Amino acid sequence: MSARTQSSEAPHRAGFACFVGRPNAGKSTLTNALVGQKVAITSNRPQTTRHTVRGIVHRPDAQLILVDTPGLHKPRTLLGERLNDVVRTTWAEVDVIGFCLPANEKLGPGDRFIAKELAGIRKTPKVAVVTKTDLVDSKTLAEQLIAIDRLGKELGIEWAEIVPVSAVGGKQVQLVADLLIPLLPESPALYPEGDLTDEPEQVMVAELIREAALEGVRDELPHSIAVVVEEMLPREDRPADRPLLDIHANVYIERPSQKGIIIGPKGKRLKEVGIKSRKHIEALLGTPVFLDLHVKVAKDWQRDPKQLRKLGF
Repeated sequence: MSARTQSSEAPHRAGFACFVGRPNAGKSTLTNALVGQKVAITSNRPQTTRHTVRGIVHRPDAQLILVDTPGLHKPRTLLGERLNDVVRTTWAEVDVIGFCLPANEKLGPGDRFIAKELAGIRKTPKVAVVTKTDLVDSKTLAEQLIAIDRLGKELGIEWAEIVPVSAVGGKQVQLVADLLIPLLPESPALYPEGDLTDEPEQVMVAELIREAALEGVRDELPHSIAVVVEEMLPREDRPADRPLLDIHANVYIERPSQKGIIIGPKGKRLKEVGIKSRKHIEALLGTPVFLDLHVKVAKDWQRDPKQLRKLGF
């Protein structure tokens, strides 16, 4: 009698996972490392992510769609409140939540604030992802893992997994995907093979410009910068083998005094922002780009509902 052969075909899984955590906990860097390409902007400034960026990880047996939310924080402006609403709405709609906690910072009130919110979401599995492990020694990492386990027990959160990772060092990045995928529902692929994000190109271009503008500026500026791409058009009368894409974008700040910080002496800083972001935009779109940047003042836009709508929030 022949032995019954078990089907080696595991069911295909597909679904949504979101990374949550304090601002600057390494969520965007981890999303980019898992997707293998820049789909979320990263910055050492807190509160960089404003759009829910989806990065898509394709595997033969699964499709993991990563939703990168803004950091949940105590809001001080209307923009802050809207960002928090985005986070909570996202949590309610995903199949698994990854809670990012940096290894190099002790658990603080911000982490506890988020953990309490997570404890209220009963059905969704939660994975604790300990980020930035390249910045600590093994003793500090062990202490952090114990502290996270204890926090879960204290608040009644049963972690599906607790996993240390270094997105910058490339350590255990694939293991994070390995642990998230079994928690997804059985489903055919939700996006075509080769798609890495469903974020509109114009939004991604604006984010790349904002990332370049954020670099090296004084602390008061990050929240005050918004970028809107007004136009993206192929240059007419170009030969087919030498295309050029014209991109016209406005960088908005809140006060006239901030204009000088962005533009720099004799326009030097704005020129650097253009050069840096153009390089990333060309890599993203796969075509040469002419980038035309203008700096404009939208007075106190973070507190003005009309301005927020105009700037896409």
